[in-house]
Amino acid sequence: MKHRALIVGYILVIWFVISFVTNLIGPLMPIIIQDFHLSLGLAGFLPFSFFLAYGLVSIPGGMLVERKGSRFTILTAFVLNGAGSLAIALWPSYLTAVGGLFVIGLGMALLQVVINPLMRTAGGEPHFAFFSVMGQLVFGLASFLSPMAFQLLMERPEASQGLAWVPFYWIFVVGFIALILANQTLPLPEVQLKDDERAGGWAAYRELLARRDVRLFFLGIMAYVGTEQTLANWMSQFLSTYHGISATTDGADAVAGFWGLMSLGCLLGLGLLKLLDSRVVLAGFTVLAIGSVALALFGPAPLAQIAFPASGFFLSVMFSVVFSLGLNSVPHHHGAFSGVLCTGILGGAVVPLLVGLLGDAIGLRAAMSTVFLTLLYILSVSAWARPLVTNDTVPLSRLLSRFKPSPGA
Repeated sequence: MKHRALIVGYILVIWFVISFVTNLIGPLMPIIIQDFHLSLGLAGFLPFSFFLAYGLVSIPGGMLVERKGSRFTILTAFVLNGAGSLAIALWPSYLTAVGGLFVIGLGMALLQVVINPLMRTAGGEPHFAFFSVMGQLVFGLASFLSPMAFQLLMERPEASQGLAWVPFYWIFVVGFIALILANQTLPLPEVQLKDDERAGGWAAYRELLARRDVRLFFLGIMAYVGTEQTLANWMSQFLSTYHGISATTDGADAVAGFWGLMSLGCLLGLGLLKLLDSRVVLAGFTVLAIGSVALALFGPAPLAQIAFPASGFFLSVMFSVVFSLGLNSVPHHHGAFSGVLCTGILGGAVVPLLVGLLGDAIGLRAAMSTVFLTLLYILSVSAWARPLVTNDTVPLSRLLSRFKPSPGA
């Protein structure tokens, strides 16, 4: 395809932006609590509004891509992103932040829906797996850099005057305007959706939701995203509350480490999934995640600063494994089922909000302990999942034999 490198590069930039903007919420939480004098419950509405938008738009977004195409969907997403960022930048207040994050979340959800089929078409189906992994690596890099950029911004001398985080949203406004211009001028290809990418009609959703295993996998995605976002959004506040650790320095480092180790964990997970049944990998990583979270919540400060980021390493395979186990458990309507599972991103809205509300009543440590329940539910998925197709594995001896020199070498 002509201009392939340019278009793939543009898509990778979109992956970077999605991750960078989304993962700024975690390190921002303690600062916004301080700037607006919020209770934990009120602060919990910030990630709630953002991820509520994800849950609401995942299925309608797929239908929009089918009817209006990828260019229109991306344009709509960037306009929403820009509008939400502009509102926060112009009128920085708690209510504007809640509303602005909801609008930004709507745009991010649309981008998530369109980005994979666009990458498949632009990069070519034979190269789709390679470019998908590259996209995930870019996503992980942005997740790591976002808290680091936040830390640099907050270390400026004028940051002590309050609302020092607002310039980020002015930068986002400029960035989204540039992406809108690129979207309207680049020669984006027409996306022909495959059967497993189509949203499907409402009849398909009714048929799927009548199945018990579909509802259970939906809860599995909710449990995972709820766990991930609770840890990412509340760890900095936890370290500040219980260990007196600065939210703008070591707290931001912990959030950056969480996302960075999650990317490394994905690489290890890819290797293990070549050797072991995905349910075994899911069970092992979940048990280790439970142990890591326990050390983070109940250990001393130095251990908590290590264990919180380490939990990201162990969470790394959960979303992809639960998602694939779900899709491999139904014989048809995979596109519609993907929409159902993506709606489970609502967990990122519900669980952090619940933790905030509970935190005001029983303390943040006890409230964050609710993630043990979500992790135990994910562990249960490894026990009851019965996929129609299991992941391909090879014996370790055969895998190692590929690296042995040939006899004539």
